Amino acid sequence: MASTLAATPSERTHLGPMLIIGMLFFIFGFVTWLNGPLITFVKLAFQVGDAYAFLVPFAFYISYLVFSLPASIILRRTGMKMGMALGLFVMAIGAVLFGQFVAARVFAGALTGLFVLGAGLSLLQTASNPYISILGPIDSAAQRIAFMGICNKVAGILAPLLIGTLVLNGIGDLDQKVKAADPAARELLLNEFAAKVHAPYLVMAGILAVLAIWIARSSLPDIEAGTANSAPVRAGATATRASILRVPHLWLGVLCLFLYVGVEVMAGDAIGTYGASFHLPLDQTKFFTAFTLTAMLLGYFAGLLLIPRIVSQQRYLAISAVLGVLFSVGAFLTHGYVSVGFVASLGFANAMMWPAIFPLAIKGLGSLTERGSALLIMAIAGGAVVPQLFVHLKEHIDFQLAFMLLMVPCYLYILYYGLAGHRVGQQRPG
Repeated sequence: MASTLAATPSERTHLGPMLIIGMLFFIFGFVTWLNGPLITFVKLAFQVGDAYAFLVPFAFYISYLVFSLPASIILRRTGMKMGMALGLFVMAIGAVLFGQFVAARVFAGALTGLFVLGAGLSLLQTASNPYISILGPIDSAAQRIAFMGICNKVAGILAPLLIGTLVLNGIGDLDQKVKAADPAARELLLNEFAAKVHAPYLVMAGILAVLAIWIARSSLPDIEAGTANSAPVRAGATATRASILRVPHLWLGVLCLFLYVGVEVMAGDAIGTYGASFHLPLDQTKFFTAFTLTAMLLGYFAGLLLIPRIVSQQRYLAISAVLGVLFSVGAFLTHGYVSVGFVASLGFANAMMWPAIFPLAIKGLGSLTERGSALLIMAIAGGAVVPQLFVHLKEHIDFQLAFMLLMVPCYLYILYYGLAGHRVGQQRPG
């Protein structure tokens, strides 16, 4: 590696790398939170139902399960900085594929493009999340990740607004025209609608490619995880190459992150489908993801103010989980816009969960930080699994009940991890 940072470099040393990584988290947010509006988009463009439309987040998030461990191997060879550049370049390829296949209205090809986009993001996140976690003291990592989260969610707010304006504008009227048109006219309308996504994704691909070159040539230093993130754990859980299976706080954290990403995607991407189930207008539901992300943005600001000055990151995680339970029950007990408001409020509850779970799970892994990070990034596949459970479950029971039955158990496990799970196997409480 070109250079190595100490475990606790000065804040001035942190500033430059934090701004660069913040820009990358902006990219994460923009690309990731397009999935919510894209569910609405593909339902119309490809004339599919909810079950097929929810293959959009499935194809995107399942790639994390497939590529995160290979990403950790790549990172050990390339270093974190070059790994981030490579991830951006793979994302650019995915954006081109998605734009081309959507314009041709090839549904399987469009899903392939999303899968490749997710593959690039898995590499990018496997590098950038531990990077920002161990850039300074691990006990204040949640605060740094909260700053990253603000960058992420600002982009996430902009993404549905932008695609809503450029691509989904007038979708309610178009839906009525498509239903009333004869087969030939319907195909013409749908081809024109699908083609609207082509140019934005080509522009995105170009930007990603340019950023890849810039990151590769930047002065962003590499961090040697083995020295920046070493800490004692119990004798039976020493972080050696042969014993990562015996680091229980990591594996409990993997499950916690899996469930967290599931509830985050439910609150952010599935909220449009949730609102449409109340027969709310498509021209309104297309923007609902932005409401969830606005609530998340407020949650990040709260986290920045409170962690670690007033409350520890693990205690804040437990508080957030309790809020998640309360808001999920509130969504079940209410209807229409009020119920949607409770779902959007889950964004506030979810905001500081990733910033708390990730550093708690990799704490003390030392030279295994990249491998532990890869396992945690694999857990992002929860964003593929939990929404799929929801879309199939709601075909058999009331959609509000299905939502609550999935969300509440997830938040209860997150509560356990914040209270006790993160300490299992540790030498002393974190």
